[in-house]
Amino acid sequence: MKTIKLRSKRVVLTTTAAVVVALGAGGAVWATAANADADVPGADRDRVGNAAVQAVGGGTVLDVETSDDNGEAYEVEVRKADGSEVDVALDEDLKVISQGADDSDDDAGETPDRVLTDTERASAEKAAVAAVGAGATVTQVEAGDEGEAAYEVDVRLPDNTEWDVELDAAFKVLKKEADQQS
Repeated sequence: MKTIKLRSKRVVLTTTAAVVVALGAGGAVWATAANADADVPGADRDRVGNAAVQAVGGGTVLDVETSDDNGEAYEVEVRKADGSEVDVALDEDLKVISQGADDSDDDAGETPDRVLTDTERASAEKAAVAAVGAGATVTQVEAGDEGEAAYEVDVRLPDNTEWDVELDAAFKVLKKEADQQS
């Protein structure tokens, strides 16, 4: 049993070192750890996210999840520098099974979200964090697609409470509510 723990620690250190090297070499831009699915632990999330970012030629990891699809181990959502989002499916060995434009909105018969400028994204993040409280981490910012909301922001507090914040075009809070976890 001690051998397993030692090997596990070695893998974590190796993975961490690889991530540091990749970042130091101008590799991927990483989103915060709050963006990940709870069932993919930090070191694995970094390893999986790095593989997906390399597969699409750079970007920011938005989400890492385990997959229940046959032949897939992970599903990763990556935002590229141009604002487009790509879904990457990986197997256990981190080989790419598939990758393509994020079409989650298209599946519902909706048009894709408008790509936000860096200024819009930063202003929406600032307003949402101020509305929810100190220590909050933004996990996602999107253009609004319902009613008066110009921006929809997902925020997580240090206690893992998640909030949905809707903002108008002037970044004023229209609605703020805690996510109901199932």
